[in-house]
Amino acid sequence: MRGASYTLAALAAVVVLWQLIVTLTGVPSYILPSVGKVVASFAYNWALIGEHMLVTLTEVVLGLIIGTFLGFVTAIHLEMSSTARLFLRPILIFSQAIPVFALAPLLTLWLGYGMVSKVMMAILIIYFPVTSSFYDGLSNTPKPFIDIARTMGTTKWRELFLVKMPAAMPSLFSGIRLAAVYAPIGATIGEWVGSSQGLGYLMLLANGRVQTDLMFASLLTLGVMSMGLYASITLILARLGRYHQ
Repeated sequence: MRGASYTLAALAAVVVLWQLIVTLTGVPSYILPSVGKVVASFAYNWALIGEHMLVTLTEVVLGLIIGTFLGFVTAIHLEMSSTARLFLRPILIFSQAIPVFALAPLLTLWLGYGMVSKVMMAILIIYFPVTSSFYDGLSNTPKPFIDIARTMGTTKWRELFLVKMPAAMPSLFSGIRLAAVYAPIGATIGEWVGSSQGLGYLMLLANGRVQTDLMFASLLTLGVMSMGLYASITLILARLGRYHQ
């Protein structure tokens, strides 16, 4: 509750500062519209913004689910197989050295302008954080836990499921929370590069038509959507954590 109050207070301060800048500097509205104009634009275009928001939200949620699953499976393979560590870890590191912006045009070219390329962008941007966080948790399981399991004659796979995975859950949850922040970025980048739907597309369209108020309304909608997604994921993981305990 206190965290939510601080968040609302911070948002209110940003809004007040924004309006003060517009009022005191007299900046043209096509560069920085006033808060009132953005609110009016949202009220007038709420159906259009909502339609594009649903597209972006679908891309983000699909990317988050698929990317988390792939990261989960990959981390288990890395932990259980030295061959997987030998071949997959260099590939993972190399993939993170390539900027996501550089991959967006290629994914659009290969997968088209539809939703698939945007979901793939979200998957790529969150796959490494989930894999890395979960693998670190698995590989850093407290040694006394492992020693006790091995003393009792536990098999390698039972050791994974009964000892290592429960101990690594906090690390996995941390990676998923990070993924919830990154996923909207991946989807929006894909929409900027090539799309006919989504908030990223709407922002580019509004910018090209010098509808800066609509662009800001879309941007703020994206921000609120991302914060809501992060809060929902955090709440779900907190409940899972209590159940796990």
